[in-house]
Amino acid sequence: MSQRIKLGILTPSSNTSLEPLSQAIVADLPNVSVHFSRFTVLKIGLADDALAQFQNEKIMAAAQLLADAEVDMIGWSGTSSGWLGFEADDKLCAEITAATGIPATTSVLALNKAVKEFGVKELGLVTPYTDDVQEAIVKTYKTIGMDCSKERHLGISKNSTFATIDEPTLDGMVADVASKKVQAITTFCTNLRAAQRVAHWEKEHGIPVFDTVTTVLWEMLRELKVDTKPLAPTWGMLLAK
Repeated sequence: MSQRIKLGILTPSSNTSLEPLSQAIVADLPNVSVHFSRFTVLKIGLADDALAQFQNEKIMAAAQLLADAEVDMIGWSGTSSGWLGFEADDKLCAEITAATGIPATTSVLALNKAVKEFGVKELGLVTPYTDDVQEAIVKTYKTIGMDCSKERHLGISKNSTFATIDEPTLDGMVADVASKKVQAITTFCTNLRAAQRVAHWEKEHGIPVFDTVTTVLWEMLRELKVDTKPLAPTWGMLLAK
């Protein structure tokens, strides 16, 4: 009998995009399943109440529920360390592993590995976020020598609204950033319905596109020695790595 591989995904409570997209991405991988645990996230911003949503003790309770399912790895499918600082994700992963014995990663840590492997120094940034959050993400990426100054964002803070952004809007944002001659683009929000457009954008613009729903799954599957190359034609060139 082939070994079953179970991926555990930490999910913002108001997110309605990442679960169906994650399920669709792994659907063609035999013996791989993905399982979810939620914690409260209602809005994205830099005010104290918005930042407090990402306190580790709240996330750890959700991680423990995934551990109950004996998942093989836990991934935080979220982009909060883009404005909190990458050390927030490093600390979260360390705490999850210390508490559960299960290895952990995040969308953003995986994205950072992807851009390094692709040799990207100028990363186009597409998000639904507000001006101040977008500026914080650009500043955070400067700390690792990454230029994300060529960007588009929509000025939205309500997390549930991100899932209502349609494909034509995203197509336009990606095209605009691609026209600024970046080396790659990231759709940086796991409640964007964007992963299914990545292969189209890559063909259209001739550069890699890293969606943050996809990045965390790519890293988890790679760590668990699952061959993702067959997924690349549908879900983008990152999966060919």
